[in-house]
Amino acid sequence: MLQEGASPYRIEDVNIGVVFPQTEIGSDSGGVRAYGEAVAELGFAHVLAYDHVLGADTTVHADWRGPYDLHSTFHEPFVLFGFLAAFTSLEVVTGILIAPQRQTALVAKQAAAVDVLTGGKLRLGVGLGWNQVEYGALGKDFTNRGHRLEEQIELLRLLFSNESVTFEGQYEHVIGAGLCPLPVQRPIPIWVGASSEAALRRAGRLADGWFPQVVPGHGLEEAVDLVRSGAEAAGRDPSNLGMEGRLNSGSGVGQLAEQLGRWRDAGASHVSINTMGAGLRGPDDHIAALRAAAEVAFA
Repeated sequence: MLQEGASPYRIEDVNIGVVFPQTEIGSDSGGVRAYGEAVAELGFAHVLAYDHVLGADTTVHADWRGPYDLHSTFHEPFVLFGFLAAFTSLEVVTGILIAPQRQTALVAKQAAAVDVLTGGKLRLGVGLGWNQVEYGALGKDFTNRGHRLEEQIELLRLLFSNESVTFEGQYEHVIGAGLCPLPVQRPIPIWVGASSEAALRRAGRLADGWFPQVVPGHGLEEAVDLVRSGAEAAGRDPSNLGMEGRLNSGSGVGQLAEQLGRWRDAGASHVSINTMGAGLRGPDDHIAALRAAAEVAFA
């Protein structure tokens, strides 16, 4: 077992982290703290959190087919990361923040604050999301979210890197304004969650890294090709892009080493172990599952 602050074991330089079990962690702050402390103690490199602001009431939205609803617990990622920063030195990752349903300047401010509090350990993963109910409640257009995300990424990098910014785009307008304090990382790395062809090419064109929505195999190979194509079309070197895979602990620790090896062979720079959806309840169960996973991942 590694102590917090020790260098985590890497399978040929693959950084191994965890997915924060949003829907199963509960709302007790002591449990969240125990989970964060255990993740750090076990030697994981980072904690990744999913994002949802609101859940849909299925009695109102009778045709609802989403995986989460009004009763699904979701801690707000930036607030969560500020809490974790008080007692761990983990890298924190949004995987992903649904940026187009938010004000870009506010996202920049919150991300910069987290980066300062963590000493430069934020990776800002962004994406489009799928929840039209949430978009409507937040007053944002669901139909043009892809185009707006591209502008947001450009503006975020400017705000992260410059004292004063003037930006006039199709959707975003900032005139002579800036963040204070600026983040430690200038700019904060921006990663993109991608599954459609357009999103994969966008990741190649614009992102510092990306989160595949498929497992190693033919589906991932095709996705990698699209990301590479997008990067090359933009005059970027695709080898400079990070890639974070995700594997589910519910498949059993016996398969964990094999799955980690498959992600390594596929070129992943990062992998997160996900304990959600494995029939676990509360922080103690998730900590126990991660302890078992760490015995394999860090052997």
